[in-house]
Amino acid sequence: MYSSKTAATLSDLRTFVMDERKHCVSDREWKFRLKGYGYALRQTPRGTVLSTLPHGVDLCTLNV
Repeated sequence: MYSSKTAATLSDLRTFVMDERKHCVSDREWKFRLKGYGYALRQTPRGTVLSTLPHGVDLCTLNV
């Protein structure tokens, strides 16, 4: 179970990732920019998942 601090951090992370998307003209550019910050996006049956690089630890799902 997530603590309130972790939930706030995930909320901030989602906000950051979605703000980065607003600055991009394509999904490819968005993925490239996130890679520079150490994050990756991948499609799963649950939706788009944000994970860490290089270990691939799932952080959260995104509504995209």
